[in-house]
Amino acid sequence: MKEIYLDHSATTPLSEGVKGRMREVMEIYGNPSSLHALGNEAHEVLEHARRQVCRTLGVRRPAPGELIFTSCGSESDNLAVLGSAFAKPRRKGMRIITTDSEHPGVESAMKALETQGFEVIRIRTRGGELDWEQYDEALGSRVFLVSMMMVNNETGALYDVGRAFSMAKARNPDIVTHTDAVQGYLKGRWTPGALSADLVTLSAHKIHGPKGVGALYVSPEALRRRDIVPCLLGGGQEAGFRSGTENLIGIAGFGQAAEEGYTQLSANIEAMQALRAQAIALLGELPVTLNLPSGRCAPHILNFTLPGIRSETMLHELSRNGICVSNGSACSSHHAHPSTALIAFGLTPEQAGCSIRVSFSASNTPQEVTALAERLRDAIGRLVRA
Repeated sequence: MKEIYLDHSATTPLSEGVKGRMREVMEIYGNPSSLHALGNEAHEVLEHARRQVCRTLGVRRPAPGELIFTSCGSESDNLAVLGSAFAKPRRKGMRIITTDSEHPGVESAMKALETQGFEVIRIRTRGGELDWEQYDEALGSRVFLVSMMMVNNETGALYDVGRAFSMAKARNPDIVTHTDAVQGYLKGRWTPGALSADLVTLSAHKIHGPKGVGALYVSPEALRRRDIVPCLLGGGQEAGFRSGTENLIGIAGFGQAAEEGYTQLSANIEAMQALRAQAIALLGELPVTLNLPSGRCAPHILNFTLPGIRSETMLHELSRNGICVSNGSACSSHHAHPSTALIAFGLTPEQAGCSIRVSFSASNTPQEVTALAERLRDAIGRLVRA
């Protein structure tokens, strides 16, 4: 039985081009910080990958510190949130604005800052849309950071971070703006400049690159204002913002994945949109509730609630039939509590506990979507009767 993988928001398989590039770089063993010939060779691999990723963001000649390679999206989120909070002593006790449906990489950092006297306002996202009235009221002279995810990793809601950041900058140009774009990267056309974003979190393994590699984009304005400080101290790699010898093989794979995804962006988006539309049509014929954002949505994520069947039960049932989906964020899949993102969306705890996330890539096929619907229909019939 051929396995059908529909969990691309959790992670993606490596592309063949990425595998090939990583094999090449396995033979380059110099330290990028060394000054001899082997170190220079490794350094060029590092900088080539940096340029590849930056080009996807509309940046042709990145300045030192403009793209910081990290170990993952969560580390990049922590560097953005904690690094900006502690960059200037006067920020202690000031206000941060975020949402009530952030990834744990942001939300956990926010909770840590609250214990140290910072005020955190979480904007409601019911139905997958920002509460603009609450946001407008929250903006004020005491705000120094606005951090909002671009795409919700469980519902696929596409938040209008460009509007939010423009509003913040209009109130105070010195407000630092950060978006976790892990689920939005190479799923649409945007640049940090167009979004008025100072800091942008990226991850390689969501775009057919390797696990264990992320990045944080830092705008030239944020660099000039010295808006963040490092959270990991040591030898001063990555322009002093992230110490530790760089994961050269993984970073090379990230660069290759970014270049491939950017080259194929329009075709990939069109393919994912078609698959999602097909899934909505087929699942609409089943006794499930589609949790569709009321506003804009990403092309690759679809969430739905089962009729009184726990999501874990259905996940195992589908897995036995060769279909891989999830019940939400892979980072929280082993926790017993209901999804905070789905609760924020408007589901009850019971409904959240019966919800499934399907996430596509352009490598999926219409036949796989049809198979998902058929096996869901069979499984629901059996489990409801049981």
